[in-house]
Amino acid sequence: MEYLVAYDVATDTAAGRRRLRRVAALCEGHGQRVQKSVFECTLNGGQLEQLFARLGAEIDPSQDGLRIYRLREPRGRFIRTLGRQIPFDMHDPLVL
Repeated sequence: MEYLVAYDVATDTAAGRRRLRRVAALCEGHGQRVQKSVFECTLNGGQLEQLFARLGAEIDPSQDGLRIYRLREPRGRFIRTLGRQIPFDMHDPLVL
């Protein structure tokens, strides 16, 4: 299934900036960045729970926020965009 992961990490301290880097790295390992703090991820149930637990261990709930939304499929029918487009589709073959 496809999910949208969005986070807001307080970066007014060095610890907050470290949390932000760790949260971004976790998300980059599971999906494609579509905005600075927003990722589209394709995950099965176990992967979703694992990512949620790992992100929960990184954020400070008193200062940071995390939201994960399940995207409706077919995604192209329910997403409208303006401006800069994502560089590639996660479902197309990736040629290096």
